[in-house]
Amino acid sequence: MMKKTNIPILTTFLVLFMLVGFNGIDNNDYPAPKNTPIFTNVVYQGNDKVYNDYPLEAGEFYNPILQGCYPDPAITRKGDDYYLVCSSFAMFPGVPIFHSKDLVNWTQIGHVLDRVSQLDVHDTGISQGVYAPGITYNPNNDTFYMITTAFAGGAGNIVVKTKDPKKGWSDPYHLKFNGIDPSLFFDDDGKAYVVHNDAPDRGKELYNGHRVIKVWEYDLEKDQVIEGTDKIIVDGGVDISEKPIWIEAPHIYKKDGKYYLMCAEGGTGDWHSEVIFISDSPTGPFVPAPSNPILTQRYFPKERENKVDWTGHADLVLGPDDKYYGVFLAVRPNEENRVNTGRETFILPVDWSGTFPVFENGLVPMEPKLKMPEGVENKMGQEGYFPNGNFTYTEDFSSEKLDYRWIGLRGPREAFMEQTKKGLEITPFETNIKEVKPTSTLFYRQQHDSFSFTSTLEYKPKSEKDLAGVTAYQNEGSNYVFGLTKKGGDYFLVLEKNRWPRRQGEIISEVLASKKIDLSGPITLKIEAEGDKYSFSYSTNGTDFENVGGTVSGDILSTDVAGGFTGALLGLYATKVNDIIPQ
Repeated sequence: MMKKTNIPILTTFLVLFMLVGFNGIDNNDYPAPKNTPIFTNVVYQGNDKVYNDYPLEAGEFYNPILQGCYPDPAITRKGDDYYLVCSSFAMFPGVPIFHSKDLVNWTQIGHVLDRVSQLDVHDTGISQGVYAPGITYNPNNDTFYMITTAFAGGAGNIVVKTKDPKKGWSDPYHLKFNGIDPSLFFDDDGKAYVVHNDAPDRGKELYNGHRVIKVWEYDLEKDQVIEGTDKIIVDGGVDISEKPIWIEAPHIYKKDGKYYLMCAEGGTGDWHSEVIFISDSPTGPFVPAPSNPILTQRYFPKERENKVDWTGHADLVLGPDDKYYGVFLAVRPNEENRVNTGRETFILPVDWSGTFPVFENGLVPMEPKLKMPEGVENKMGQEGYFPNGNFTYTEDFSSEKLDYRWIGLRGPREAFMEQTKKGLEITPFETNIKEVKPTSTLFYRQQHDSFSFTSTLEYKPKSEKDLAGVTAYQNEGSNYVFGLTKKGGDYFLVLEKNRWPRRQGEIISEVLASKKIDLSGPITLKIEAEGDKYSFSYSTNGTDFENVGGTVSGDILSTDVAGGFTGALLGLYATKVNDIIPQ
């Protein structure tokens, strides 16, 4: 008996063979064979009015020096090299670190906490995690130290160290004290000290916001505070009779044989300030300067032009011109007086010709431009230096190393992304952006009030559970998602708003718009903002954009409405557990 041939199977095989042979289909063609989204490029363009109204003249540079969510700056110096670090909260990797030779031109050289063994934030709200790092070079043993408070993974206060900040940092040493905002001071005699914010002794809290500054001796051999050496050196603030709040972010300096303690006071809001104390010993007693505060913007009209506010949380360093400078955080609210770009890093020269340092022009409304130190050339945005002012940043993900400005949330970027010849491939997690878990989202900080963020996406979702696109994100309960999904046999673009009622309770999700589209090739997605007004649009040819959802408020992307300590983030997002249903 002759064996029957399976004609349908053979025919199907021949058809597939012919398609491959004649159409040249291979593993590199669209769509991705694993059905994972590929983002082929990103263009971020900032266009704030202040920079158009105040063009730079020769010998000038813009303030802030780090735009976007780079708060709580700390700085140190070794020879001609300056290193600056900032808070990163639940972003991963943690604690961005920058290098400069002149305090004007800065290069990001990486992150201090770039390994899971150093930083565990996998189940942490975005404004938890790593707070207020301090960085200090110890000339006595030629070692750099970074000390911080990690509100995640049970870490508490930790210190890491290195001989060269460009070559990585140690795993953490866990320090045996409570409180926040620690910093290290190394005296000329080789001794070391830790100062930090803490609660008053039990039963001695006098009012809400009453805090103290403590000092400990530090054992450099064991990398641990010395038990029993702790001492309160500031109680409440400059004048406890006036009930000052949140004395914090302390740093000790030594000049002309005297010890100076500089702290933030007033909370990181519109009453923020910087104050200074003096002593004959690093353990006090410390006496406040008669002219405190030495930096604040709290006394000026709320409606002033080009408003800079919330100044404080500062650190001092001797500049290349043998003049002191101070880095500090401040905000630039939008036209609705909301803070979407977050707390940014600013710098001002400091006059320390008298007994006490004073920030030059730090007690008058701040200007958007500064004069450069003598002999310095402004190269910001060139030769690898960090840009500021208005600029365009273009990324095609073709470089061997992903730019340090791209960050993950609650976990490593490498867990979900891969750079390929076609672009950035994101393998979606079974995690929704509204969850307090690692998400398969690559973020870039919003750095301007007026900006556009555009990305081209190659992707064909298989089901309604698949989604990829872009997001404007302040936290898990305050964000917009603009992405591509599927319903039945059709492809849809959806725009969803997620918000917390009064910063707590169950997240309220609202589909603002959905649009059925013909997905025959790549799609370009765009987020735009003009101050508080945000919009979302798409293009199938890369040129002609169509709005989806009209204009929406950026209120939920502001610190004022969403709460917390971060600025808005713009992300490339993918998920396998999409719950946005096209209307």
